[in-house]
Amino acid sequence: MRISLFAVTVATLYSDALAFTTKAFHRPASSSLSATVEKVSKTKVPVFDEVCDTTGVTLKRFMSEVAMLNPELTELAVLFGGVDTACKALANLVKRSQLPSSETLGYEGNVNVQGEDQKKLDVIANDVLKRALRFTGRLGVLASEEEDTPVDIMPENVKKQEIVIDESEKYVAVFDPLDGSSNIDAGCPTGTIIGIYEHDENCDIDENCVGEECTELEAACLANTLQPGTNLVAAAYCLYSSSTFLALTLGNGVYMFTLDDQIGEFVLSNPDVKIPESSNIMSFNSANYDNWDQPLKDVVKGWETGTGKSQTAFSSRYIGAMVGDVHRTLLYGGVFGYPGDKKNPNGKLRLLYEGAPMSFIMEQAGGLSTTGTQRVMEIIPEIVHQRVPMIMGSKNDVEEIIEAYDNWKQ
Repeated sequence: MRISLFAVTVATLYSDALAFTTKAFHRPASSSLSATVEKVSKTKVPVFDEVCDTTGVTLKRFMSEVAMLNPELTELAVLFGGVDTACKALANLVKRSQLPSSETLGYEGNVNVQGEDQKKLDVIANDVLKRALRFTGRLGVLASEEEDTPVDIMPENVKKQEIVIDESEKYVAVFDPLDGSSNIDAGCPTGTIIGIYEHDENCDIDENCVGEECTELEAACLANTLQPGTNLVAAAYCLYSSSTFLALTLGNGVYMFTLDDQIGEFVLSNPDVKIPESSNIMSFNSANYDNWDQPLKDVVKGWETGTGKSQTAFSSRYIGAMVGDVHRTLLYGGVFGYPGDKKNPNGKLRLLYEGAPMSFIMEQAGGLSTTGTQRVMEIIPEIVHQRVPMIMGSKNDVEEIIEAYDNWKQ
């Protein structure tokens, strides 16, 4: 069987003017168009013109080729090796969680910073990710949805809840270890969300500092986690469902891998994920309809009755786990949202761990992500557990919501 080398055709596939991160701008309030997302990545990606039909292109090989084309991303490739291992381990834990011998079901007895009861599997997943990322040796700061503050990933410090700051390393990782865990007892899809930022090279901790002086230096370094989504260098999610999927972006498109249990590797299954520009599917918790803003209520009512902009009646699909809902939306098109309402004005999704990474993936697949009035990727978090209203999905459908909010403001 012949396996040809990748053909690097970046010049014809991507403009040389692209820069590493994705930047965008909002339209003026008077404009009839929605926020326009401009891809500006210089990241070169491998193109495989022929692959082995037995093993395919594994995630390891893909990241190895990326590192060859982009030497500056070598450490990022190593970090994704930890993500690869963690997602495989978590997929196995989720798969076995329903067995009588499993000790992963039920509640841990603790409450996280959001006031939510922590399930045992939440805590285990959090520990698996911390350890997997720690052993890559490429992590400077880490923040998790399950922790009160960014924490030390060294085993001797886990119980102390100390801040992890290693100024010698390059990246900052933020993650939701097990999204949708409240549904896991019913066998519903769950997932992991990861965002990766560059570590601030100016973060410098003096080993001889004492007292408040150290606290101030640590606080300055922790600002590494409070970055807008436009600063993301990579984002990924793993979905644990009928198959285990891993979707990632390095700022130059979205690549989807599927876990082949027979060889134990993630294999490239969709090298260029593109969400349809229009759809007829919406994914909201409609039980909150009466508490939504009027513009959103009007648009959703138009979709339900087929009297909206597209004159198409929409179907409703809602899993209640962000990774599962967004995954389906990416593949089939549609709009997923957890908007703000009278009870939760800022919604319930976390900007840092869920909103920004998933928005990065959505935009790189050709979709849009908004609060209704602001591009999610441009919001600078003030605290690590900040919540944000979110509506994301097919470009034309999300534009209809943005226009409704603009008209409402006027």
